[in-house]
Amino acid sequence: MLKSILKIILAAIVIAIPICCFASEKDLYNIQEEQSAQARISNTGVSILNANKIDERISFAYDKTEAKQKLKLDKALFDRQIIVYGYDYKFTEDDNELAAFLSRRIAESYRSYSGAFNGRLSSLKMKAAPKKYQLVFDKIAVDYMVKAGYNPIAMITFINKSCPQKRNDTISHENLTSKRLAEIYEYIYMKYPYYLKNNDYFNNIHYQNFLLTSAENRKMLQNKIKSGSKEKLKYE
Repeated sequence: MLKSILKIILAAIVIAIPICCFASEKDLYNIQEEQSAQARISNTGVSILNANKIDERISFAYDKTEAKQKLKLDKALFDRQIIVYGYDYKFTEDDNELAAFLSRRIAESYRSYSGAFNGRLSSLKMKAAPKKYQLVFDKIAVDYMVKAGYNPIAMITFINKSCPQKRNDTISHENLTSKRLAEIYEYIYMKYPYYLKNNDYFNNIHYQNFLLTSAENRKMLQNKIKSGSKEKLKYE
């Protein structure tokens, strides 16, 4: 009887061992995956800081969970910590697109250091009027990317993939995505035309989708250039 019980216990242990090992391997894989993402984010972020000689401390972290936009903004403005959540990270197919996301957040964080009360007033202004600063930081981010050796066209592909289009932006705290993309395109067109003439992203399906959906806005830009007008365009 005792021998039978021992055999049953031993059999149970033998069966359980592979299950435990499998769970440990899965956990180990998840840890390695997160460490790889963290290293990629930190290296890209710090390279942008160094290339642009940003002399204030900004840290970077990866969090595979989803998060609301409000939390992302608060961390960048008040904690000077840029967290890349799983929602955004899954859209970064290459380092240029990751640099696009990080450059935007760096622009916000860096501005939060300037002004009265150790930058708190600047942070409150940005939080109170995010739509106004959104377009400003998009363009600063393009400058950061170019200075750090990244392709700014990736800003267009990243936003085109990750930011849905609202019906209107009248009462929204954000601009229409189509307006943001048009403003970025014009900025690159006027300041960094090399990247459009030698467009590594031209055959990218997300860039092609941008061209398809931005036809009217780009036509407005072409007419402005032909006429020599300095008028600020009202993109939609």
